[in-house]
Amino acid sequence: MKRILFVCHGNICRSPMAEFIFKRLVRRAGLEEQFDVASAATSNEEVGNPVYPLAKRTLAEHGIGCPGKTARQVTAGDYKRYDLIIGMDQANVTNLLHFFGGDPEGKISLLLNHVDPSDTEFYGRDVADPWYTRKFNIAYADIEAGCTALFDQLTAE
Repeated sequence: MKRILFVCHGNICRSPMAEFIFKRLVRRAGLEEQFDVASAATSNEEVGNPVYPLAKRTLAEHGIGCPGKTARQVTAGDYKRYDLIIGMDQANVTNLLHFFGGDPEGKISLLLNHVDPSDTEFYGRDVADPWYTRKFNIAYADIEAGCTALFDQLTAE
């Protein structure tokens, strides 16, 4: 089983969007038994809060629900539990490296580093935080591109 943790600052917008987009990819492929997918925050400021209403609405516009999801903070045990820990932006990745004291097993990456490097529209960019930008549709497109590329990589292995 491949265990994946998506991470953003508060776990109310980007990382839950990634969690549920990726879960839909897994479900559509009939591979639920092969993946464990979750999301978390680098901060504790939103712990216990539900998915932000505009993020939830954006997911719903694409036929994706996120029932019962509440924000949680990354824990020390997450490094051992998950095979891949995917940050939405470079600040998330930096915070994860500090939190875990490094990345000796190479588990931490930036979501959009999983798209093809020739795809200059997406490759290597941060997924901008829609809580600040209010551009939930752009965040969704970025996250979907990253999740699709990651899923394709993992299922091709």
